[in-house]
Amino acid sequence: MAAIKCARRTERAPRGLLRRWLLAAFAGCRREFGRRPGKELAGHRSVDGRAGLFSAGVARIAGLLGGVLAAGSADAVDLPEDRADAMYHSFIGGGVVANGPAVLVRKNLMDVVSLSASYYVDMVSNASIDVVTTASPYNERREETAVGLDYAYHDALISVVGSTSREPDYVADALSVDVAQDYFGGMTTVSLGYSKGWDTVEKHNDPSFSQPANHWQYRLGATQILTPRWLMSLNFEVVDDEGFLASPYRVARVLGAAVPEVDPSTRNSRAATLRVAGSVGAQGAVHVQYRYFWDTWDIRANTEEAGYSRYVGTRWLLDGFVRHYSQDQANFYSNDFSAPMTYMSRNRQLSTFNDTAVGAQASYVIAREPARYQVNFTAAYEWMRFHYDNFTDIRTGQLYWFNANVVELFVTGTF
Repeated sequence: MAAIKCARRTERAPRGLLRRWLLAAFAGCRREFGRRPGKELAGHRSVDGRAGLFSAGVARIAGLLGGVLAAGSADAVDLPEDRADAMYHSFIGGGVVANGPAVLVRKNLMDVVSLSASYYVDMVSNASIDVVTTASPYNERREETAVGLDYAYHDALISVVGSTSREPDYVADALSVDVAQDYFGGMTTVSLGYSKGWDTVEKHNDPSFSQPANHWQYRLGATQILTPRWLMSLNFEVVDDEGFLASPYRVARVLGAAVPEVDPSTRNSRAATLRVAGSVGAQGAVHVQYRYFWDTWDIRANTEEAGYSRYVGTRWLLDGFVRHYSQDQANFYSNDFSAPMTYMSRNRQLSTFNDTAVGAQASYVIAREPARYQVNFTAAYEWMRFHYDNFTDIRTGQLYWFNANVVELFVTGTF
């Protein structure tokens, strides 16, 4: 009976939401390798390329944007600051509860090399709609470790990051290399990146099931200082996936009968992101962003985002944003197939749906001594609503929707 009732995985909380602070601090860009089936939204697979290393004239814009943009000098790039971070995160939504701690440390050596290491824990209790309609709820733990190296050479910064993630039925390893080069006295920054991910998909209580899933990602970006107060960036990414891209637990439906899910073994996706940011008045900054995603599964997705940041006094930095995401369904998705097909999926993340998010963040300087150290405490909250246009709850026959809440609390020390 234990084998029959054991919990089956069909989804996770969106990993990018829970790790954005860690990845941004760790390597200057967000990477989404080690993506297991159903763990993220189909068109949300994004990599916001390194925002760039800017001249001293836009350093205040970078600070107002809460670290999204990194400030450098006009003559040579600067390494990231020595720092130590500790975070607690929590995601609650759609029957999923995911929480845990994370830590990161970074240390510069000889002013040309910066070494970093991180450890991340995700403790998940899953009773999502996919789980409760096909199996029993479950609890499990995921651990991820990563190490990185940044090397500054004249006007270029080279970053290398390796990571490994372990779960009871999923193993993910990844290696990333990024290069950011300043031109025209720091007015223009061009970035290139490459990542390779090696995953192994397993199945609980089935030792014979072990399938590979490989991922390649290529990134190209450019950031241009438009005026002393405004800058613009354009990033393009290509992701190629190959191997077992479905879930060993999820089912499709044919005339109401459950059948195993079958996804194609390859997927090629593209995404382009345009972002404009600048200061407003003496203490504020704004940003607007648009991202378009398309792939060989016929998914098309649009993401629009706008945000505002503002210093309050000498110790507070407040941020707020709103984001909207929408996508079309994959060409092999159906809520209920009328006849068997070669590829069939009822993965709601491949359906037609949209979500809206509103978030806020407040950072407070606990202690600081200029040119020596600074300690910040940050609290962030994000509310999301997901609405599915052609995925129903089979228990009620109604279109499915749910709300989610993300909370992040972290302490950062730079020295």
